[in-house]
Amino acid sequence: MHIFTRKQQLGVSVTAEHQKQQAMLTCEICGKELVLDEDMKTHLLLSHMENDMGCPLCSWSGVTYNELRFHINTTHKEKQDHDEAEGREKQFSCPMCALVCTDAFILQEHVELHLLEESPAEEAVLGATSSTEAASSSNSSGGKSYECPLCSVVCGDCYSLQEHVELHLDNGTVTSAVSPGSDLRLARRLQEEEKQRRKEQEAKREAEEFKKLQRQFGVDGRGGYRRQMERTMEKAVSRGVMVPTDFHNKRAEMMEALASGVDDGRTRTQGVLGALYVYYQREARDCVHVWLSADTDHFCSSEGDKGWGCGYRNFQMLLSSLQRMEPYTTCLSEGSVPSIPQVQVLIEGAWREGLDPQGATHFNQRLQGTRAWIGATEIYALCTSLRVSARVLDFHQPTGPGDTHPRLFDWVKQYFSQTATRGARLPPRVVQTTQPPLYLQHQGHSRSIVGVEQKKNGSLCLLLLDPGCSPGDVRKLLSQDGSTVSTAVRRMRKFSGNLKHRQYQVVVVDGMLSPEEKQTRVLNSRTLQAERIP
Repeated sequence: MHIFTRKQQLGVSVTAEHQKQQAMLTCEICGKELVLDEDMKTHLLLSHMENDMGCPLCSWSGVTYNELRFHINTTHKEKQDHDEAEGREKQFSCPMCALVCTDAFILQEHVELHLLEESPAEEAVLGATSSTEAASSSNSSGGKSYECPLCSVVCGDCYSLQEHVELHLDNGTVTSAVSPGSDLRLARRLQEEEKQRRKEQEAKREAEEFKKLQRQFGVDGRGGYRRQMERTMEKAVSRGVMVPTDFHNKRAEMMEALASGVDDGRTRTQGVLGALYVYYQREARDCVHVWLSADTDHFCSSEGDKGWGCGYRNFQMLLSSLQRMEPYTTCLSEGSVPSIPQVQVLIEGAWREGLDPQGATHFNQRLQGTRAWIGATEIYALCTSLRVSARVLDFHQPTGPGDTHPRLFDWVKQYFSQTATRGARLPPRVVQTTQPPLYLQHQGHSRSIVGVEQKKNGSLCLLLLDPGCSPGDVRKLLSQDGSTVSTAVRRMRKFSGNLKHRQYQVVVVDGMLSPEEKQTRVLNSRTLQAERIP
């Protein structure tokens, strides 16, 4: 076959040798067959050169002939190889005649027919010892040989070939005629091997999942708050962002703060609720009512707890509010909010008192030096240990269309409005209540509810403080620019369609506990149960 490899060859004259050859020429692009080289050149020029070149196997077009040929030979090579190999089956040739079989078992039966036909002659040869020796010497000196159709082994006689072929079949699927009951033994062996293989794969998968969960929940031994902070600063030094002197100074400051057990306040933003109250007095006229919690400071994640510290930061927000309220000041020191490692120490102390033994077992009685996530039950245990009365509400399933939770929104409105509207004939539009914020937990994250809006159409909107929000974004609420504050408030708003997790848990604080009440709750926490709504 003559092949045109370059576009310039269209101008080359056809030699006499090519003119004499009358073999068909095939176009590599469209497959058309022509006799003369001149016809092929004309076909390529008219059909594929002047027009836009297009690939016959895909939608690629608008290229030169060389580009199209390179595209077909590279992009569609596997398809061409597949098309050439399609339809071909493995074939087995009979070593004793010209028959070709596509199945090894059919070949075996065919070979056995040959052996039955030759058996009288073989028996006559085997009758005399001298004849046998002569036959064997004849075979060794160039007599008839038999090649295995399944491999390259060559046998000197047909009986050896038969035994060899049967060995092949015994290693595969054995027929009942060769060895009765062997198919059952093979099936059992294969079943046991498959069961063992699946068991090993399942064990490997479970080990990988367990390691993944350990990393996710911070109990994989990589260190806790201090170690993560140090690694972050080390990376900053290696990138040239921080000089070694600053590294040592900041590390010393961090160690001093951790030794005191008090949060250093670098991620703390005060005056948030006061700024919200002023904003709603002037703006947001589409709100019929707005209820805000008592004063609460915002705490955001830092380099030491980024990715796992949201539960601890929300507890710091709750504690910052309780420290300002009269019923709780007797047991909580005002102003000093514990650091995250100190919160871990307090939770471990609550476990030692007997609170939430199931949760303590889950964390192996240890939080210090880990990046373990905490949730609603740990917040409940910590509050109870501090003699703060707390409840856990479990909104365990959606109660509205589209996996929404209208019952959660209604409950939050009732919580903030119950004290604000007590005894008032016409409650004001904006009210800052004396209610502490609510701890809101869902899968993978937690936030603090510090208020709720009621629109003119009756819809409700929650106001959330998120530990994942940076101090710069939160401090925009303190700005004197109305548009800047409006942007910051929009980030806090969460409508029903924004909260569509399967389950939400809320920790609500409602007073102080006497020593006797605390002991009762310690005993009851052995089987800690949340209040399910609905």
